[in-house]
Amino acid sequence: MKFYITTPIYYANDVPHIGHSYTTIASDVIARWKRLNNFDVFFLTGTDEHGAKIAAAAREKNKTPQDLCNEMSAKFKEAWKLLNISYTEFIRTTEQNHLISVKEIVEILFKTGFIFKKKYEGLYCLECEKFYSQKDLDESGSCLLHKTRSIVQSEENYFFRLSSFQFELLKRISNPNHKEYIEIQPEERKNEIIGKLRLGLEDISFSRIAVEWGIPLPFDKKQTVYVWVDALINYITGVGYITDDAKFQKYWPVDVHLMAKDILWFHSVVWPAILMAVKLPLPKKIFSHGFFTLNGNKMSKSLGNVISPRELVDKYGIDAARYLMVTFIPFGPDGDISWRELTSKYNADLANNLGNLISRTIKMVEKYFNFQVSRITVNLQLARKVAVVLRKSFAESMDDMQFHKAAEVLKGVITLINRQIEIDAPWKLFKVDTKKLSSCVSSYLQAICIIAIYLLPFMPTSSERIWNMMGGIGNINETAKKYFADMIIPEDGFSAQQTKSNMMEILFPRIEK
Repeated sequence: MKFYITTPIYYANDVPHIGHSYTTIASDVIARWKRLNNFDVFFLTGTDEHGAKIAAAAREKNKTPQDLCNEMSAKFKEAWKLLNISYTEFIRTTEQNHLISVKEIVEILFKTGFIFKKKYEGLYCLECEKFYSQKDLDESGSCLLHKTRSIVQSEENYFFRLSSFQFELLKRISNPNHKEYIEIQPEERKNEIIGKLRLGLEDISFSRIAVEWGIPLPFDKKQTVYVWVDALINYITGVGYITDDAKFQKYWPVDVHLMAKDILWFHSVVWPAILMAVKLPLPKKIFSHGFFTLNGNKMSKSLGNVISPRELVDKYGIDAARYLMVTFIPFGPDGDISWRELTSKYNADLANNLGNLISRTIKMVEKYFNFQVSRITVNLQLARKVAVVLRKSFAESMDDMQFHKAAEVLKGVITLINRQIEIDAPWKLFKVDTKKLSSCVSSYLQAICIIAIYLLPFMPTSSERIWNMMGGIGNINETAKKYFADMIIPEDGFSAQQTKSNMMEILFPRIEK
């Protein structure tokens, strides 16, 4: 089975920040989860490198637009390497393959009459690079997102007949039984889109005449393709549209477009309309998450409160930063974060809960068995209890992209193991029943191995270290794939017959607030 997931491509006029990281880590968690479940995953991310903002930013830095794009694209790749993002391909809209795809799509639209030329005057936000109607602005005529006053701009542009797709889009978005149903999540965002569609659609500008940095229209070199159209087409370029038909047939349509809520309209209305016009299959699912505020304030460079990926990693480590980003608040709504609260969650979930379970288990292995547990019989009773809970609740939460719920399920089974340790009281067995003691401690190792398997999408490196500390047999990723294929714990468990645990290491040292 194939699974194709995308992040939006990030605008290359500035460096990566926590918002980019949030979307990309979430996509990576899903990609890793699907791989463990034996899907053939294609995970696409990249940079959006055309438009007036790129040209303006390049002028400010006394660079050419291409040089600026090269620099910023490299910074995004560095950030994703730092955060251990396992993307399949990183696309750039200045690549030749992408130019070929864009020109092909635009040509088809022009020849079939979905693009036409007309003079237009409207309110334009320079930051969004987008025309707005008055109803989409605040009372002062300013963009709701950037709070900058929109300017009246008049151009003769090419337009896309978006209005002709109103009812077809409504059918596909509102009816789950439609053969080309587009699932939009969360539900409230789906309802917002349906509400706007019912009000009617206007034809939209498809080109710009005064933008120096963009893809020229193949039939009118004086105009460039509107940057949002250019950007959306990356999703088919990335899986070989025009250049690799076998690859395109294998992975398209996309299973999930993941993005922030400010670009949902383009992805759920404009993009499907373009695809319908050129007779290509539609996206299966579009998920839009909310925005972060920091201590109740919007993050901005002017306030000096933008958090970089490096700051997160320096504070918490790579795996903990990944875990915190996607489990701190429900994935979907807006949320407020603070360094203090992130640190509290780190200490509660990782240092105290998971870290304490690992620490106390390894200390038992050291104290009672000198780091080598020899078990006479296999005790999988606790591991099976843990597996039953995780099998259903964790999987459902992950498939719904409710990462905070998946984290709660993991916390629940950690509590279950800790309770069993209290019931068994191995510190009492040490002097009276070494055979039972060996069986009990071995059962803790087996159960923690399962936790390590389920933690893999969030914390791939830490999971492997936990696996090795528990005496896990073989490669954890390969074992996990086999386990998820049949959902059966091996007869001998995950931990070796002669379990030789590694020496104690503190995976999640407590952080003082």
